[in-house]
Amino acid sequence: MTVRFRFWLITVSAVLGVFVTLSLGRWQLSRAAQKENQQSAIDIQSRRERLDNRALVALPDATVAIHRAVKLRGTWIADKTVFLDNRQMNAKPGLYVLSPFLLEGTALAVLVQRGWVARNFIDRASVPNITAPAGVVEIEGRIAPPPSKLYELGGTESGLIRQNLDLLRFKIETGLPLLEVSVLQTGFASEGLHRDWPVVGAGAEKNYGYAFQWFAMGALIAILYVWFQIGKRFIASRRA
Repeated sequence: MTVRFRFWLITVSAVLGVFVTLSLGRWQLSRAAQKENQQSAIDIQSRRERLDNRALVALPDATVAIHRAVKLRGTWIADKTVFLDNRQMNAKPGLYVLSPFLLEGTALAVLVQRGWVARNFIDRASVPNITAPAGVVEIEGRIAPPPSKLYELGGTESGLIRQNLDLLRFKIETGLPLLEVSVLQTGFASEGLHRDWPVVGAGAEKNYGYAFQWFAMGALIAILYVWFQIGKRFIASRRA
């Protein structure tokens, strides 16, 4: 390998290294900005007036109220409760419990993400005994998109325990007039369920940290290149 070829090989590698690290740093900054925008949208919605049954069903598009607080009255449709598997809360794996909630004074229902419960890992076919209070009850929460989907093999699942739930398919399956959004129930643990839901916009500071690391790595590559390929050559030529 000639000296000239080695120089250009190192130069091209250094340029690529700086380009890649700067690109990754910029991507992390964009992710941080995205999370901050999400949190800002949540904060704006949370400061708006809380929706009740009448206000919720009167919305022409319920998705515009995502993250907005609600206080609803109705009855649980307990026999349609399902459990979503492989869901975490406080870094512990378990199940999300979902139940339809028939809104009082209306013909509509909404799917409520009621909370998290630990999974029986010895008998994976068993489900926890989660009760739903009978009669008309009042719940508090916030409007949320349908439950997030995890990677799964095979087709659409059915039964009590599922990996994912498609809201439209569940609406057809149950025959219930479900709204196109869900409600994330909030409040203290009750009925055996925990509700320490993750914050949607959290984690921006982690992305800023990753961005700093990538930018620092890019700067280090540039400094090492300049020193070893240009600086040392210049010093050697001056001494000669």
